[in-house]
This record gives sequence, C-alpha cells and structure tokens, in this order.
Amino acid sequence: MKTEQLSVFLENKAGRLAEVTRTLAQAGVNIRALSLADTSDFGILRMIVCDHEKAKNALKEKGFTLGRTSVVAVEVPDTPGGLDSVLQLVSEHGINVEYMYAFVQREAESAVMIFRFDKVDHAIEILTAHNFVVIPAERLCAR
Repeated sequence: MKTEQLSVFLENKAGRLAEVTRTLAQAGVNIRALSLADTSDFGILRMIVCDHEKAKNALKEKGFTLGRTSVVAVEVPDTPGGLDSVLQLVSEHGINVEYMYAFVQREAESAVMIFRFDKVDHAIEILTAHNFVVIPAERLCAR
C-alpha cells in the first residue's frame, strides 16, 4: 500500500515550476498532491501523479532531474486531534516522519495526509493494525 512520489529538483528561478506543470499538462498527467520546499538555490517539488511513467518520461525529456520515493497516504479523521492520533501512534513505535503534506479528497469526511516515514513498511503495518485507512496508489487517482 505504498504510493510512489516523484521528486523534481528545480533551480530556484522564475518560471521553472511553470515548466513542470506545463510539461505534465501537455503529457496529459494529472497532479493529485504536491509539496514544494526550497532553499536559496534550488527547490524540491514532491508530487503524487496519476501516471508515473508518463510523468517521468515527459519530465526527463525536458531535462528535469527526478527522484522516486515510497510514501504512505493515510486517511486522517477531519476532527481536532485527527492528525495527532496518527503522529502519536507512529511516534510510540519509533517511526520518524521525515515530511508530510496534505491531499484533498472530493467527497470524504476525512483528510488525507501523505507521509514519508523512515520505516515505511513498519508504519503501514502499525497504521493498518490500528484501523487507519492506508490508501492504495490506484485509489488516489480514482474519480
């Protein structure tokens, strides 16, 4: 139940992010979730897309440097303390959250968080054992 995330390394200059989105739009690739982190020299655009191979090929063809990472999409109760319940659980089991970002579902009563854990398989095991819904990659792009 891991989800593949693409990371695109970008020069921190005007228009580079727009080049990525234009490339993916022209390739017909839908972006479902993203996060952008930057430093003074470069940025890392992390994305969940609906067709990884098509996205990867289109971006490489345009000269972008890419990475692929396994992340976990988890349904989190959309209530006060919902995110805390996940973070407390993984913390109790010695699992570190390296980063996370949100994902929007259209008709759900829960939020979805994308987590990069240091122990991905262990995190999935613990979360599912405690009745958290770990969303498979193919469901992230379902309409």
